[in-house]
Amino acid sequence: METKKPENIDEYIGTFPNDVQEILEQVRMTIQKAAPEAKEKISYSMPAFEQNGIVVYFAAFKNHIGLYALPSGHGAFAEALSKYKSGKGSVQFPLKEPMPFDLITKIVHFRVKENLEKGKKK
Repeated sequence: METKKPENIDEYIGTFPNDVQEILEQVRMTIQKAAPEAKEKISYSMPAFEQNGIVVYFAAFKNHIGLYALPSGHGAFAEALSKYKSGKGSVQFPLKEPMPFDLITKIVHFRVKENLEKGKKK
């Protein structure tokens, strides 16, 4: 059976158990508040926010919420993110721990500013 890809963030969030849906909605609202002009979309089958390019992606997995702020967003917050499992452009926030909403806000602000500055250079 082929799984239907979500067409929007509501559909994406709706595919998860209620407890994970709550966390995903909180992450979504945190990003919306930090980047009020960013547009929601699904990209690579994940929720994404776009403003002069992708600001961040986020996704839920069995044991964590992944945040993808591209390498620059993670590099700028390497120290704060060091306690989490991470890759070049990704970080995993365990579902069993409180979500670091303040840190997510700071990363989103950084990425919006970065995208706006890139836009000015074009």
